[in-house]
Amino acid sequence: MLWIKAFHIIAMVTWFAGLFYLPRLFVYHAQTIDPVSIDRFKIMERKLFYGIMTPGAVITLALGFWLWLGYGFSGDWLTAKLTITGLVVAHHIWCYLSLVKFRDDANQRSHVFYRWMNEVPVLYLIMIVILVVVKPF
Repeated sequence: MLWIKAFHIIAMVTWFAGLFYLPRLFVYHAQTIDPVSIDRFKIMERKLFYGIMTPGAVITLALGFWLWLGYGFSGDWLTAKLTITGLVVAHHIWCYLSLVKFRDDANQRSHVFYRWMNEVPVLYLIMIVILVVVKPF
């Protein structure tokens, strides 16, 4: 099970790398006005989302489920972690919806909005790590 846990953590790091970087790309994309840069950002966003973020998310969730089956359900800390994981999945879906808006040249939000959204995964990561390591309840 330790190998599964190790690969779960590796996949989670990969997923969060994308969750940190994609909204940052949205910040730059929202500020851009020249067509060449806009097309470049669309390519970067698509490759990040489909090539790194989504595979990282799927592997993280699959291995997490495997760990859950192996170790069993063990306390309120895990309930809290699963709740936050649900919020992370919702944030991933929000990233996809934002990606589609940029792809279709339909974004209406400013770069400031995406700067704030860039910080949300940090909060999720802090909460998850504390819950897993400290198990406060």
